[in-house]
Amino acid sequence: MARNVLFSAVEWVYAHSSFWDVALALLGLFVFSCIRERLTNKGPMLWPVLGVIPTMLLYINDTLSFATRSLIKAGGTFQYRGVWMGGNHGVMTADPVNIEYMLKTNFNNFPKGKYYRDRFQDLLGDGIFNADAELWKDQRRTAKTEMHSSRFISHSYQTMQDLVHLKLLKLTEKLVKSGDCFDLQEMLLRFTFDNICTAAFGVDPGLLMPPFVWKSMKFLGIGYEKRLSTAIKIVHEFAEETVKDRRNKLIKLGSLKDHSDLLSSLMDIEYTEKGKNQLQFSDKYFRDFCVSFILAGRDTTSVALAWFFWLVHNNPNVENNILCEINEILGLRECWKENDDIVFTEEELKNMVYLQAALSESMRLYPSVPTEMKEVIEDDVLPDGSVLKKGARALYCIFSMARMESIWGKDCLEFKPERWIRDGKFVNENQFKYAVFNAGPRLCLGKKFAYLQMKMVAASTLLRYSVKVVEGHEVVPKITTTLYMKNGLLVTLKPRLVPGGHC
Repeated sequence: MARNVLFSAVEWVYAHSSFWDVALALLGLFVFSCIRERLTNKGPMLWPVLGVIPTMLLYINDTLSFATRSLIKAGGTFQYRGVWMGGNHGVMTADPVNIEYMLKTNFNNFPKGKYYRDRFQDLLGDGIFNADAELWKDQRRTAKTEMHSSRFISHSYQTMQDLVHLKLLKLTEKLVKSGDCFDLQEMLLRFTFDNICTAAFGVDPGLLMPPFVWKSMKFLGIGYEKRLSTAIKIVHEFAEETVKDRRNKLIKLGSLKDHSDLLSSLMDIEYTEKGKNQLQFSDKYFRDFCVSFILAGRDTTSVALAWFFWLVHNNPNVENNILCEINEILGLRECWKENDDIVFTEEELKNMVYLQAALSESMRLYPSVPTEMKEVIEDDVLPDGSVLKKGARALYCIFSMARMESIWGKDCLEFKPERWIRDGKFVNENQFKYAVFNAGPRLCLGKKFAYLQMKMVAASTLLRYSVKVVEGHEVVPKITTTLYMKNGLLVTLKPRLVPGGHC
């Protein structure tokens, strides 16, 4: 019996030897491919057929740190590919020279691309932040002219000041009296939403309310797939209603000269130059314009401020330096009293050099948009020799750049505002080394507005309160397009003794 079983087994192996030959050959090829990959590629492991996907799955909850380690190991740039035949391939880089090449030197060969536009089409449409080529150029040219006008600058500063003093500080007073902790990131998101809508569209949505009347549904909770379509619908309805209302007012009055917001200025120019029967831009054009500015003005500065307050909480010496600077500037006033509601002038905010350095350093470590992506139109070669084929994607990781000694020095991981100051003056870094506000032709139009807004909120808050993060609250990045804090930022406010005045 045993002999028969043994004979049958041998006969089966002999009959199926071709199967085992093929299996062993495939296994050998797989092992060989893995070994060759490890020897030739300095970046993350690219598996046969599956590419980088298995490696990424291992670090799905820590992709930014993983990307940083991989970029450091690879010397600043590595090639990647996705699933075989999937079409996802290209490079990731943190090399400022490569970034300058993509964003400036050969700008036209590195647009946002079809993948990016398709991904955000439902929400952004053809707005300035989702557009390429001539459509983007037209929108940027028009927006730049109006955003840099003295009328808009004056209007945006006044709306910012009113919102801080008539709403934000009133809300913080109530929170201090109640003694409750609250999510500072959520509050800042609501503040910046109201601010951008008021400055850019002349509409105050009134989202900055006391916590007990905040709606349970987040107004822009686009990070959750099940709420995506609902959120997009709400945003579009808000933008469409704003445009419709402004269009009707324009037709009725014949001019919007008494409105200083950006939307009114753009519509007024078109109406005046073209006439009501030859309008160049549709309501959809202005709707997409509104949505783009809502997201840009709401998310970036609010998230930047949240990380700033967290870093200041963890670095008391920086907080002390900021307060010393604020008090020195207040001391230059000819006359002010202790009980005055201190409202900083635009000039005083501009003179807050250390505060601007601290904000810049915070955004260096925690950029609001941690990773950007471009698509290659034609075959190209980056300055470091990396080859890019037509249709490839070129990603650059701003988050990783801040953590590379080759770019920022051995103290790159430190929160060090002093690196931005020389001889008592704030010094801007090379925009391709510090790509927080994008760079090249697509450099952020709202950079000055953002700094002014952040300085006003930070100075007005820190002058009055010590912001304390709730003990045990975990602060970690949420891996999305924008670098939110995954668990928000739970804080309490402790009133600070405002220095006495003088006359």
